Amino acid sequence: LREKRTDSAKPLLPEEVTGISPEGVLDYFYDTVEFDRVKKKGWKTEFIGDRLRGVKLTSDMVNAKTNRVAVKAGTKMTPRLIRELIEKGLKEQIVPTEDLIGRYVASDIVNGKTGEVYAEAGDEITEELLETFDDEKIDKVVTLAIDHVNVGPYIRNTLAVDKNTTREEALIDIYRVMRPGEPPTLETAENLFGSLFFDAERYDLSAVGRVKMNSRLGFETEDTVRVLRKQDIMEVVRTMVELKDGRGDIDDIDHLGNRRVRSVGELMENQYRVGLLRMERAIRERMSSVDIDTVMPHDLINAKPAAAAVREFFGSSQLSQFMDQTNPLSEITHKRRLSALGPGGLTRERAGFEVRDVHPTHYGRICPIETPEGPNIGLINSLATFARVNKYGFIETPYRKVEKGKVVNDVEYMSAMVESRFTIAQANAVVDEKGKLTEELVSSRKNGDFLMVQPDDVEYIDVSPKQLVSVATALIPFLENDDANRALMGSNMMRQAVPLIRSEAPLVGTGMEATVARDSGATIVAKRSGKVDQIDATRIVISATEEKSHSETGVDIYNLLKFQRSNQNTYLHQRPLVKVGDTVKAGDTIADGPSTDLGDLALGRNVLVAFMPWQGYNFEDSILISERIVRDDVFTSIHIEEFE
Repeated sequence: LREKRTDSAKPLLPEEVTGISPEGVLDYFYDTVEFDRVKKKGWKTEFIGDRLRGVKLTSDMVNAKTNRVAVKAGTKMTPRLIRELIEKGLKEQIVPTEDLIGRYVASDIVNGKTGEVYAEAGDEITEELLETFDDEKIDKVVTLAIDHVNVGPYIRNTLAVDKNTTREEALIDIYRVMRPGEPPTLETAENLFGSLFFDAERYDLSAVGRVKMNSRLGFETEDTVRVLRKQDIMEVVRTMVELKDGRGDIDDIDHLGNRRVRSVGELMENQYRVGLLRMERAIRERMSSVDIDTVMPHDLINAKPAAAAVREFFGSSQLSQFMDQTNPLSEITHKRRLSALGPGGLTRERAGFEVRDVHPTHYGRICPIETPEGPNIGLINSLATFARVNKYGFIETPYRKVEKGKVVNDVEYMSAMVESRFTIAQANAVVDEKGKLTEELVSSRKNGDFLMVQPDDVEYIDVSPKQLVSVATALIPFLENDDANRALMGSNMMRQAVPLIRSEAPLVGTGMEATVARDSGATIVAKRSGKVDQIDATRIVISATEEKSHSETGVDIYNLLKFQRSNQNTYLHQRPLVKVGDTVKAGDTIADGPSTDLGDLALGRNVLVAFMPWQGYNFEDSILISERIVRDDVFTSIHIEEFE
């Protein structure tokens, strides 16, 4: 595994890791301002309005071209005033010599003949230094564009107090902190530092980490570069400094672009890796104690640690759960569940309101309705109807493309990071028969905000109104007229319906019933087209009419479940729906399972309900039931118990 990962990761070039001089650091983080000496008047510099925004002038601003005062001292530089000055043609200004005091030199100032250093990069300009400039006839000074308002001197200050002047000193300093008490040598310090972030065998940023870094910092690095580069660290520091200066946005921890789904396979892989490492350690220990010439592989290798790790994961992990098999819906919902709890996740007690809350990025990805009531509310969610998880673990939802106000049939899946860039209309936007949006203003959303935009500005449109909710919630008819709390209870209670002796499909459904029944695996679906040859209570035999390959036989045999016990003691039972001689197509339902009726999900019965008080017997949610409901076995169910 380790060799494979090391091979797939691209090696770094030496210049991608090695350090930069203090001058290079200042050049990377700061713009520069040039000052040219003007005899007896001061210093001339370029007029850059953006840097002066919001600043109050301490001295008159003089136009270098006309030598006239452009703005008087004490004036606040507003965006409007700056715009007017640019329109008047102000390109260069003259500043008095005092204005240079307190600025910082951008690069070393050296005497070309003697090699004497007057000032080093980052040094503050003082009156003494200005006198030196006068004496040595230095007519050009390049300073850092630090104004203490828009740009702070944090990096410059850090360099000023840093006592290390060379890369070697810095490496040894890092080694002393990481390994206190050990005598440092340059080689060991270099190795330790290299193994921290730049060695593919020791450090793995992972493909997800690289993708997130690319999107946050605007890089286009391939996701095979799994180690950090100098550029990454510099850009991270620059982003942090910009946040301190009030530019840029802080990441939202609950945004679905910053939360990913860790699938069973990934969790399993992590556990297995732990097991392999234990196994490797045991093998190394054994190799050091036995005679290599006579030893056999089975003497060295003991697979127990790896097997134990896997067994522990499936046996005692918090996320390894007993499948809820009450009815087909509860089974499919349990398999589509997302949990914020478990190893590496949150705990119920420490989770606050923000984590449990609905976020705008949940739209089409996580159902805002289906979640348990009680201490787990908002921590355990359900995947939305059309959502899928991409290879990096981010949840994607589909949208149809809109070009020039016309809805096209291309469907694109988007993660929350990508979606924030586009304007997306709702599924109920009015469209004519040619697919054009007919309203003058279309209700849409962009980056979490709701906007009314013109049809030409719409870039995508929702696939369906159902994409917002989960499978269970999508089975509720007229959901939009329900109170949200009741819809939550309804979608949770449908999972508790036990299979009845006689299932009956709902008279009023939403169109999701057949899909749920088929995808849950409760019904039996024909794999190939053909004709029903033979049938009894336990199996269906179909002779296939499709082209047969050499490896396949011409007959498909489907065995039916008969009175099997489910995990919740309800009964699993399948009944054939076809007769001998019937022609079936691939994908047709040929046998009903528990809680299904002719291939449709049927969790209850269609009964007549009357709302009417009767002698107070209906007090506090009680109901009166007709005797015929009991006599006709309308709501009778079978439960199979197993006793030791």
